[in-house]
Amino acid sequence: MAFGDYPAEYNPKVHGPYDPARFYGKPDTPFGQVKLGELGAWFGRRDKNPRAAVGAVSRSFWRWQHKYWQPKRMGIAPFFQVIVGGMVFFYTINYGKLKHHRNYKYH
Repeated sequence: MAFGDYPAEYNPKVHGPYDPARFYGKPDTPFGQVKLGELGAWFGRRDKNPRAAVGAVSRSFWRWQHKYWQPKRMGIAPFFQVIVGGMVFFYTINYGKLKHHRNYKYH
């Protein structure tokens, strides 16, 4: 599979138009329905290579985009989500500098 190709499991005759937010692999038990005794086997069936992780992040981004950015009547929620995400990101990268400015009662 090269960059920009469809997934190997995608079949246009079966699935119809390609949707980047959909997983075209073999369906498995959703994580919310897995029992504690089956958790090890469930994790064993997961694909653990970097390409699978990148695909999962890409699918979740497309799902978020379809839900919040692309509807006909978009609300203000995606703007606040991006702002809060940026605030958390910049707080995280500047935490090393900010932790020295804590206010302590006793020195």
